[in-house]
Amino acid sequence: MPGDWELLARVIVGFALGFVVGFEREVRGSPAGDRTFALIGGAATAVSAVVAHSSPQALAGVITGIGFIGAGVVVHAENALVRGITTAAAIFATASMGVVVGTGHLALGTATTALLLLALEMRYLPGLRLLDGRRYNAGFIQDTDPPESLGGQ
Repeated sequence: MPGDWELLARVIVGFALGFVVGFEREVRGSPAGDRTFALIGGAATAVSAVVAHSSPQALAGVITGIGFIGAGVVVHAENALVRGITTAAAIFATASMGVVVGTGHLALGTATTALLLLALEMRYLPGLRLLDGRRYNAGFIQDTDPPESLGGQ
């Protein structure tokens, strides 16, 4: 069983990694920012560091609670547009990263955070912009197009 100082180090790492993701979300104008993500990362890390081996069901409670927070950032805007899905997914991923770090896998948690940031920033990075699917929307039939636009099929 790890000592208190090792557990504290894990929580600090989870908090810091969550803050980094939240900083990105705040820069992009997300409804949840650096403080929210730092709290999520730190709390998920703390809970998993203490109870992961003795009560794995507690981790399910963390994930359930994160679902409520994620649902809170999803907003139905004008014209029935849904906004905040990416932030809700980032909240879930940050909590998952916290669980990974809390169970002692700091390198894996850091790599997971790097991949999360890559996914969030991909459309803004030169060279990787080609992987932004929105660039190709005009060339494809949309799911919302009526069936007759499929050429009578």
